[in-house]
Amino acid sequence: MCRPRPGQSAVTGTGTPHAGVTERGTLGKAAHENFPVAPFFLPRAWRTDLMAVYGFARLVDDIGDGDLAPGGADARLLGVSATDADDRLLMLDAFEADLRRVFDATPRHPLLRRLQPTVRRCSLTAEPFLGLIEANRQDQLVSRYETYDDLLAYCELSANPVGHLVLAVTGTATPERIRRSDAICTALQIVEHLQDVAEDLGRDRIYLPAEDMKRFHVQEADLATKTAGASLRALVAYEAQRARDLLNEGAPLVGSVHGRLRLLLAGFVAGGRAAIHAIAAAEYDVLPGPPKPGKVQLLREVGVTLRGEG
Repeated sequence: MCRPRPGQSAVTGTGTPHAGVTERGTLGKAAHENFPVAPFFLPRAWRTDLMAVYGFARLVDDIGDGDLAPGGADARLLGVSATDADDRLLMLDAFEADLRRVFDATPRHPLLRRLQPTVRRCSLTAEPFLGLIEANRQDQLVSRYETYDDLLAYCELSANPVGHLVLAVTGTATPERIRRSDAICTALQIVEHLQDVAEDLGRDRIYLPAEDMKRFHVQEADLATKTAGASLRALVAYEAQRARDLLNEGAPLVGSVHGRLRLLLAGFVAGGRAAIHAIAAAEYDVLPGPPKPGKVQLLREVGVTLRGEG
């Protein structure tokens, strides 16, 4: 299990005025995720390492989505000129080059410098991080998915590596736990896609499989309306059930660990289940805005998950 060296703290920006602001802004998004990122009840070492991993994952998504803080600080930190800062593929290439420095040199970006001690303590490999970068490259090149299997292959890059990293940071990875984790992470990604149908369409991305849209007689124009019609609601309900089934498949992961990690993993599963409940409570109309679960529903789902129910 990885442990911090005595007196070690997270690295912030050095010599770059906007580095600390960039870092705080990215990490501050943790509070808005569907699942707990690094809750207070975890050992301090785990919280430090999970936030370092989250910082990487959040930043690479922000690069891929064009959601970086204004002013171009991240581009400058990665050695990309202001004129090229809007080129997402170029930014992702620069980010990958800086990630590789985590393993053999000193990275430029403060969030990657923050990640470097975690990588060393926990003996993390580059593969999960590269998968997340590749998922964001794919987002620049692929905007529609023909089949559910195509979507699952995307989730293998965009979501499942996060679970691999959580298990690695906590020193609990086994082949069976990784398999269960993949089911949970894929489910969480599908749920996020369902919540963000309208937002994704605004980015010219549709994560609802085309074959399913045809089956439910849903056209792309139906995704651009203010409220969902009956066909789209039926499609969202269908995809939500798929996500629910995946969460149920992965849920035994929770019972395979003990202590605080068990509570953390229960939070992941419960976050997905509570989000699905919120989607159902909205009668599967996700177009007015992302249906979000309340704290009471989340706590209820945590209890159900810890008891091995659901």
